[in-house]
Amino acid sequence: MRSEDIANMKNNQGERNCALALGIIFLVIGIAGFLPSLLSIPGGHTAVPIQAEPSLYTKGYGYLFGLFPTNLIHNFVHCAVGIAGIAFSRDARGARNYCRVFAYLYAGLAILGLFPFTKTLFGLMPIFGNNVWFNGLTAALAGYFGFVKPIQETGEVAVSPPDIIKER
Repeated sequence: MRSEDIANMKNNQGERNCALALGIIFLVIGIAGFLPSLLSIPGGHTAVPIQAEPSLYTKGYGYLFGLFPTNLIHNFVHCAVGIAGIAFSRDARGARNYCRVFAYLYAGLAILGLFPFTKTLFGLMPIFGNNVWFNGLTAALAGYFGFVKPIQETGEVAVSPPDIIKER
């Protein structure tokens, strides 16, 4: 291997590690959400009454570790995001793109979780409470490794410049 290739591998390690770490964290959180012993029934101030009729939103509803509101759909989403992070961490370009998409989606979820009319993602999954800061924090982390770090350390730009001079 050339020294340039080794330097590029070291420069691209950050986004790969970020995608892998986010993948592992979200897969573990997703699996943990399926374990009833790790869920607690919410108190009196919830978005879902305890006596609510069974629906897609109320299935598996509870607070993971007593902190994060979750339900069945939320757990599946966390598992899918985690598996994608692990899969995309194998390649620097894939990891960078994963971090970029993750940053956009989770920043959007954090913002939606702030408003009363969207805090349940239109009746699909709870994104309010502690999920807001968790989604915002992970979006900021992924955004750094998806957008800022590659430009700083590798000199890459988000869009390649057009070819102005053509070979004759």
